[in-house]
Amino acid sequence: MFVPTVAGKRFLTNQLRKSPQFTRMLTSHAVIFSSHGEPKDVLKTHTYEIDENNIKPNEIVLKTLGAPVNPSDINQVQGVYPSQPEKTTQLGTSEPSAVGGNEGLFEIIKIGSDVKGFQVGDWAIPTSVNFGTWRSHALCEEGKMMKVPNPEQSKQAGKKQGLTINQGATLSVNPLTAYLMLTHYVKLTPGKDWFIQNGGNSAVGKFASQIGKLLGIHSISVVRDRPEIEELKKELKEVCGATQVITEEQNNSKDFGPQVKQWVKETGGEIKLALNCVGGKSSAGVARKLAPNGLMLTYGGMSFQPVTLPTSLHIFKNVTSAGFWVTELLKSDPNLKRETVDKIVEWYTSGELLDAPSKENQWGDQDLAQVFIDAVANSKSGKQLVKF
Repeated sequence: MFVPTVAGKRFLTNQLRKSPQFTRMLTSHAVIFSSHGEPKDVLKTHTYEIDENNIKPNEIVLKTLGAPVNPSDINQVQGVYPSQPEKTTQLGTSEPSAVGGNEGLFEIIKIGSDVKGFQVGDWAIPTSVNFGTWRSHALCEEGKMMKVPNPEQSKQAGKKQGLTINQGATLSVNPLTAYLMLTHYVKLTPGKDWFIQNGGNSAVGKFASQIGKLLGIHSISVVRDRPEIEELKKELKEVCGATQVITEEQNNSKDFGPQVKQWVKETGGEIKLALNCVGGKSSAGVARKLAPNGLMLTYGGMSFQPVTLPTSLHIFKNVTSAGFWVTELLKSDPNLKRETVDKIVEWYTSGELLDAPSKENQWGDQDLAQVFIDAVANSKSGKQLVKF
């Protein structure tokens, strides 16, 4: 049961007034938006109360452990993202509002009498997007959450290590995107076949290199040239598992093509898959290296340039260019998210997969909306995680 607080006064529902049960009110701080615009202009903190001792049999009470700031979260607030949370007054707001955030890690602190899938102390992540993770506490039905092991449970299961808050809070987007692009569309033969990707230094790119190595798939990562290019190549190869790393200049050079063909020839496989998050000339460069009947998946457009492919690739090589949106894929197949999360968690807890580090922003006594506004402002310098 939600009980909104306004101007410091508690408004109790008739049901609560009549309830003979002892009430225990838990104040939740939520970052909401009622209209669209820049986060600094439209985000604000709303507080409401959850009566822990008057929840429905199928409900659970959650304490937030961590919630990241993703580009899609920012775009939702701006009103330019295709998937949007519903704006309602369910939390006692004066006008229809939505809580920001799609990813997050929660701890179960109370369960209803009919809840079977969770115990107090369990960790969980939302089963789907638009849950509204930018809040300190939440009340929801059991089915809105998916269990992931907490560190003690991983230890009891004999795992090498437990999930960190950063790993748990960022499970649903980047690692799942990388894994599903590599496994869901094209059959890649371990030890032989290859994929090529631009944005090789991005979070998804690093996950793709690591997961490719775990699956036995060779990879070519394309990165922008820079003064410290040799150090970056070494990191992407030795830490992230990329087979080869090339620059955008090499990617767009016809003279470098024979070298790529030689790498592929040595393994007896083909480049069957290209992953594109840049667009423009870079996307054409990676598509040209595909084998006949190859597939290029576009999941981002960092250059803000359109994907333009030579006509010859379609006619003479039958190359396919398609889009990838993890939100839509998992919406149509909920079981796929469970299977994929379990695989990523297994690699994390066995120490085989490294997460993408986040800049941590600790919430204390300050206004929660301001913490997220600051995190949004700092997101261009790296992934931001708000810890509670």
